[in-house]
Amino acid sequence: MQVILLTGQAKPLAPGIDSAIDKQPVSEMLFCSHTGLEGDVQVASHFHGGPERALHYYPAEHYPVWRQWFDGMGLTDNSEQLVPGAFGENLSGTGLTEADACIGDVFRLGEALVQISQPRSPCHKLNARFGHDFFSVLVQANGRTGWLLRVLEEGRVTPTALLELVERPCAGMPVKRAGDIMFNRGYDADGLRELAATEQLSASWRKKAADYSAAGRVNDWTMRLLGPKAD
Repeated sequence: MQVILLTGQAKPLAPGIDSAIDKQPVSEMLFCSHTGLEGDVQVASHFHGGPERALHYYPAEHYPVWRQWFDGMGLTDNSEQLVPGAFGENLSGTGLTEADACIGDVFRLGEALVQISQPRSPCHKLNARFGHDFFSVLVQANGRTGWLLRVLEEGRVTPTALLELVERPCAGMPVKRAGDIMFNRGYDADGLRELAATEQLSASWRKKAADYSAAGRVNDWTMRLLGPKAD
C-alpha cells in the first residue's frame, strides 16, 4: 500500500502549549533514522519520539468519520483541519487500520525497515488542536488512535512510499485489541498479562500492562487526556 510522508515543526498550539502536531506532506526524499524522519520535530520527548516511538501512522480512512462527527457536533470551523497530518502522524494511507495491523508487524518503507511498537495513547493536545475538551477521550474510547513504530533499519524514504508487510509475529494482537485491553474493557487480567509478555510491544506499554495487572486497576488518565486543568 502507498503512504504519504508528513513532518512538522514546533509552533504554539494554545497558551503555554507548543506542539508539532500539525504535520504537512513533504515533497522530497527524507532519511528515516532510528529516531524518526529527517526534519521532523517532537516537542514533548518524554511522551513522543525516541526509538520506540520514532514514527506515527494514522489511517486516512478515519478522517471522513471524524468530519461527519465534527459536522454533527456543530464544530464546522474545525472540520476543515481533518486531513492527513492533523493527528500528528508521519505516515498516512488507506487499506490498513487498527483492526488489521498487529503489534510487531514489520514493514519495508522505502529503504527503511519499521515495526509497530504500540497503539498511540491520545493526549490533551488533540483537544487543543480541534477545540473540543474531551476529544482525546473519544479517540481513546473508539480505538481510532493510530499506532507508533520503531525503526529497525535506517534508510531513505520517498514522499509517497510503499509500505510493504514483511513479517507478522503477533497475528493475535491487532493494535485495536491491544488498545482495548489497556483502555476500553473492564479490568482484563488475562489480556494485561498477555500484553506484558508480548516482546514486540514497547517497553513502556509492557510495563504499564504489568503495573495495571499487579495493582488490579488502571492508573489515573486525566492528566494525559485532559491536561493540567484536570488537576
